[in-house]
Amino acid sequence: MKIFGMRVAAACFLGMATLAQPVRLMAQANGTIHGHVQNPAGQPVTTGEVRLTTDHNPNAANPKFDYTFPLDASGNYKGTDVKPGNYIAIVYQGPAHIDFMPAPIAAGEDKTVDFDMTRKEYIDKMSPADRANLEEYKKKNAETNAANAKIQNLNALLTSARTATKAGDYDTAVKNMMDATAAKPDEAILWDTLGDAQLGAATAAAKTAKDAKTTDPSVPDKFAAAITSYQKAITLNAAAAKPSPDLTAAAENQLGQAFGKLGKNTDSAAAYDAAAKADPPKAATYYYNEAATLFNANDMPNAAIAADKAIAADPTKVDAYYIKGQALIQNATVDPKTNVITAPPDCIAAYQKYLQLAPTGPHAEEIKGILAGIGVKIETNYKAPKK
Repeated sequence: MKIFGMRVAAACFLGMATLAQPVRLMAQANGTIHGHVQNPAGQPVTTGEVRLTTDHNPNAANPKFDYTFPLDASGNYKGTDVKPGNYIAIVYQGPAHIDFMPAPIAAGEDKTVDFDMTRKEYIDKMSPADRANLEEYKKKNAETNAANAKIQNLNALLTSARTATKAGDYDTAVKNMMDATAAKPDEAILWDTLGDAQLGAATAAAKTAKDAKTTDPSVPDKFAAAITSYQKAITLNAAAAKPSPDLTAAAENQLGQAFGKLGKNTDSAAAYDAAAKADPPKAATYYYNEAATLFNANDMPNAAIAADKAIAADPTKVDAYYIKGQALIQNATVDPKTNVITAPPDCIAAYQKYLQLAPTGPHAEEIKGILAGIGVKIETNYKAPKK
């Protein structure tokens, strides 16, 4: 019995010794929370915040919040170092809460709590007026998205057509822009780009026929199609709320080329003049294009007049002097007794000015030969004669 008692006493002693030691508690790891918030229209809520509370009545007058996490520009939020607890997560915008979700967070847990206000339960609780506004918004948003998709498709066609035109793939460019103008017939830039593709196709067809020393009866119609497209672009642009002078000038310039290819010199000159009027800083270029087109059409008197307009717009437009000289040299006369060639003074003056501006230019040697042939001394310090 003594032994038993001793054993009992020892057992009691050990137990007392154990109770006397300090209690060691394991630290609880805090958790994290994150999620996304979207409104009834399915769009991210980018302003406001998500708050956590252990008060299970979100509609309480003065709820106490343990944590607050702001929403970012994508409608996301994130919180760290959150003590474990049985929380309610509430979305606030200003002083009002717009949604809530249960958010129990265990020790060490990374909790995801999303707020999807498109869910049926949320929509069902909306007032009839709010639901009507939501449906109207969805309808308008769908229309906007459809319009944006259409614009993206048109931009893709526009880019593709320009690339194809630059590469000489005119058939692809024309098809793309025919599709584009059919989809949106009131857009000037689409017609202008269609005109470029059609003009390229017409010019290529004309060259092919010329190289083959034959005739392509479709060429006039191809140029006519380009003319129609450019005229459409010009008309639409003029009627726009903010007409683009650049577009008008570019279309008129191309229109001048197309008319010139058909031998319609008067219409061609008028188009180039309109281009210069629409974009005065580039007037010299448009007038020079007019002069070159008329010169190539063998309309020398009007080519000289257009060259003068280019020179007036930019006295340093060196090639305009060349065209003027070449156009006026046609009026040179030959004395039947002496065979002396006499060129018009304006012709000689134009040649001399070219040499002054571009003494080593691509036409310099040709001009020197012409002047030498008619017995004219080359003036290296030429000054235009007084009129």
